[in-house]
Amino acid sequence: MLAQINTCGLIGMDGFRVCVQSDISNGLSQFDIIGLPDTAVKESRERIKAAIKNSGRSFPMKKVTVNLAPASRRKEGASYDLPVAVAVLSSSEQLFIEDSDRTMFIGELSLDGSISRVRGVLAMVIAGRSMGYDRFFVPAENAAEASVVEGVEIYPAPSLQAILEHYCEQQKIQPLKADISALMQAADNTILDMADVKGQESVKRALEVAASGNHNVLLVGEPGSGKSMLAQRIGGILPDLSFEESLEVTKIHSIAGTLPPQTPLITTRPFRSPHHTVSPAALSGGGSIPRPGELSLAHNGVLFLDELPEFKRDALETLRQPLEDGVVTISRVNASLTYPCNLLLIASMNPCKCGYFGSRTHQCTCSPSQITQYRNRVSGPLLDRIDIQLEVPAVKFDDLSSLKSGEKSADIKKRVNRARRIQLERYKDYKIYSNSQLYGSLLEKFCPLGQAENKLLKAAFDKLGLSARAHSRILKVARTIADLDGAESIDTNHIAEAIQYRSLDRKFFG
Repeated sequence: MLAQINTCGLIGMDGFRVCVQSDISNGLSQFDIIGLPDTAVKESRERIKAAIKNSGRSFPMKKVTVNLAPASRRKEGASYDLPVAVAVLSSSEQLFIEDSDRTMFIGELSLDGSISRVRGVLAMVIAGRSMGYDRFFVPAENAAEASVVEGVEIYPAPSLQAILEHYCEQQKIQPLKADISALMQAADNTILDMADVKGQESVKRALEVAASGNHNVLLVGEPGSGKSMLAQRIGGILPDLSFEESLEVTKIHSIAGTLPPQTPLITTRPFRSPHHTVSPAALSGGGSIPRPGELSLAHNGVLFLDELPEFKRDALETLRQPLEDGVVTISRVNASLTYPCNLLLIASMNPCKCGYFGSRTHQCTCSPSQITQYRNRVSGPLLDRIDIQLEVPAVKFDDLSSLKSGEKSADIKKRVNRARRIQLERYKDYKIYSNSQLYGSLLEKFCPLGQAENKLLKAAFDKLGLSARAHSRILKVARTIADLDGAESIDTNHIAEAIQYRSLDRKFFG
């Protein structure tokens, strides 16, 4: 007898329907799985046999052929175990699925018949819904993440035995539904507060501008000046995540296998801080089965690169195109995959190898050639893609000993949210969400300058020897500063502050 069961496969961020066809015919006992399966799918045969036997059913002692259609697409991973087992039981008339045309099965089987957690369930359910399926049997551990998808029924299945009892009317599995509004309103008390940072008011202002317009930042300063401390607290002033952004972030972490168990939805912006020994593939994504890298895991959040010159040169160069395009493309022989990476880059570095070039309290021990060699580890084209470049001075004793508390992150965040709402309204017809995404004609349309502003920018352009990309990034930052002020147009004060954030082009990297 022939039976057909539906499941979903993944290529990058996109899902595709897989029809699991099981046919049982007379002949010697044999179990074949065809349809371009990888090693994990081929090995599922023994798991499926043991799981069916330990669930109180018998594996048919005939010729069993399972086809995973379409046969032209490679099937990877262990998530096909459950649909194959259900298809075999259906074709051997031990199980009847009356709603198979609207149901998908996803999960890995253990030998005892229990269903184990798999990667990418959220992406599969979203893809399945777009194909017209509205019932999904998923591992119980994945049910929380799948339940945030609206318009579908999610059945948390702990075991193959539970599915058999569900369809035999012995004990129904109750569908799980998440309370989206409660999840989005849940407070995260783990975010560090900007009020903890003593002094550095000018740097805090620059980070407020960066958070408002999603502008990349480079912090340069001697050891102990508070670069890392400031960067770690920027998450507390970033705009609130929308439900659509949360869903996209959760989807990426689900595919990568980094979503914490029983976490239905990631509601705070990611903060990723890879060590400087990270490989180019780990940073951008890749592997034999390409997975999202640190760039994509920081999507809609922050990627913090501490001690920037210590990273491998080839790893840093992989940042250039993703920072410009907002996506990472991984090309392999079988496919070309694209992962989103619209992120805020925060990088920090010392001004020289010893860290004390230009310090008022310590003597620099580096030779001019050592200083040049250290700074040249960061290429000009990469620096060009960093909108705000700041010198972080050493903290004064009076600031450290002061009992006066700094401004809280919550208060800064209110201004950032207000500025970001202005941008969302302004760009609602252009499919961009922040000033950092402005390009070409949109830059001319939304960042027009008067005569005085043009004169000031021209003087800075000639004096600092800025590139065309640096020119456009000054305009974007000035637009954000104007939004923070609630101004309709950019004036000289906004241009002057934006130019100030590019002063290191000349001082350290000229």
